[in-house]
Amino acid sequence: MSEAYITRIAKFLPNQSVSNEEMEEYLGFINGKPSKSKAIVLRNNGIKNRYYALTKDGVATHTNAEMAALAVKGLFKSRPEDIKKIDLLSCATSSPDQLMPSHGVMVHGYLPETSSVEVVSPSGVCCAGMHAFKYAYMSVKIGDKKKAVSCASERLSPVLRSEQFEDEIQQLIKLEQNPYIAFDKDFLRWMLSDGAGAFLVENAPNKEGISLKIEWIEGCSYANEEEACMYMGADKLEDGTLKSYKDFTLEAVLEKSIFSIKQDVKLLGEKIVKLGFSKLKNILHDKGVSMDDVTYFLPHLSSYFFEKKIDDFFTENGIPIPKEKWYTNLVSVGNVGAASIYMMLEEVFNSGALKKGEKILLAVPESSRFSYMFCLLTVC
Repeated sequence: MSEAYITRIAKFLPNQSVSNEEMEEYLGFINGKPSKSKAIVLRNNGIKNRYYALTKDGVATHTNAEMAALAVKGLFKSRPEDIKKIDLLSCATSSPDQLMPSHGVMVHGYLPETSSVEVVSPSGVCCAGMHAFKYAYMSVKIGDKKKAVSCASERLSPVLRSEQFEDEIQQLIKLEQNPYIAFDKDFLRWMLSDGAGAFLVENAPNKEGISLKIEWIEGCSYANEEEACMYMGADKLEDGTLKSYKDFTLEAVLEKSIFSIKQDVKLLGEKIVKLGFSKLKNILHDKGVSMDDVTYFLPHLSSYFFEKKIDDFFTENGIPIPKEKWYTNLVSVGNVGAASIYMMLEEVFNSGALKKGEKILLAVPESSRFSYMFCLLTVC
């Protein structure tokens, strides 16, 4: 089999960054009043800035597919002619612009410079970006493709606007006592961000500069054991099953805000760290990898609230990672869902700090029904 390498990484962030103080100017006020829980939620998640593909009036400035295409074009900024050589486009998102056609072909539609290539659209939430990456990696690995692009993008700001929500839940005492209770619809308003990232995966490293050899990508799902935790376009019933938007009347869809994002906060607190990172411990053991071998650890965090919990888990399980090895840009770009891991790796890759032989461990937990993806890269 061929080897596979990430040779270029690019990102696209729409418009200017939005500070914590400006958020409600873009997302609006529920019932015309400022949020009373916003400050508490932001204190827990630690985010200072994020990006929205809309104006303060709620007018879209970019589609999801357009942002993904702009990230892809960014891969070829120095050599525009190379975009014609792409032989695979693997595109992921949890927030497509439409149900049909697929997100991937819509991205391809914004790339008239390319040829008629294979296009795939992995679905999911945060792990979807890694699934798109793995498809590109495997296609190059088996020799089927030579120049594969994977990308991930999100445009969730329209569903975070105030008109999409029911009356805001005001439970400040509970929020202070138990931060998990904030991880509901209101929490998600202050966390999510828009943007896109892209990888170029090839069968040979760059002749000049660095590349990232893809050592392995491993994933797992606990959906056979756990009910849904985060969902959209459905309502959660008392027995834990989801009732699809297709099975509601139009009136009920609006009344129950079926298309807002919701989270089962109790499940999130109990499960998100221990399930996935127990699996990572087993993967590292099976692959013969020690945390001592890792130079950079890039975890996708929905909130800095989970940073200590992950750190504590590693320490308690005998696989500690010193904090100086951790890297995340959550504070400056927010949670961009499936695209977050692309944006973190882009900053590290283009920082000028990487040295050949260093290893980078990626970790992407997804709370929707408890899925996880992990990847080890070597700088070469």
